[in-house]
Amino acid sequence: MAAAGVLLRALRRLCRVLLFLSQFYILSGGGSFSVEPSQPLAQSDKDPGPTRTFTVVPRAAESTDIPPYMMKCPSNGLCSRLPADCIECKTNFSCVYGKPVTFDCTVKPSVTCVDQDFKSRKSFVLNMTCRFCWQLPETDYECSSSTSCMAVSCPRQRYTANCTVRDHVHCLGNRTFPKMLYCNWTGGYKWSTALALRHTCQYCDISF
Repeated sequence: MAAAGVLLRALRRLCRVLLFLSQFYILSGGGSFSVEPSQPLAQSDKDPGPTRTFTVVPRAAESTDIPPYMMKCPSNGLCSRLPADCIECKTNFSCVYGKPVTFDCTVKPSVTCVDQDFKSRKSFVLNMTCRFCWQLPETDYECSSSTSCMAVSCPRQRYTANCTVRDHVHCLGNRTFPKMLYCNWTGGYKWSTALALRHTCQYCDISF
């Protein structure tokens, strides 16, 4: 019985030694299982390192758009004949109405013009008559027409029209302005035609 107890204790010690040797063997890298190769990968996943932030500054795009006023500006024409939309002038509103006046003008960007000697100019002197745009003769501006005139009446009715100065006419102030004009169309007839018909058919029961 005593011999069996001694043998059992010896086996237990042997098992402990074998267990210790097997753990030491595995931890020393001799076994098939190793955790060292995977450590750098785990390190890179958890700690990606310092990062840099770059701010992209877009370059200013070169504008290739043609200014809208260029559609009205002839190339290499006389500076004095350029439309008002193509030039900028230093106007003087203290000039005397109806008198000749000169203003210093410059052409707008991309506009080219020449003087009387066909020399290219960027600045020139503009001769004109001192008057506001709404004071121009009727031949120097165009006005909107009315399509809602009442029947022919006496006195003739008026309507508010929007008038715009012609391109090559120069004047002071706003180039677009309202103006009261006589109603020229009514009931499908021109006013002069309707008036003539009214006198012709004064004995007829006809209304226009």
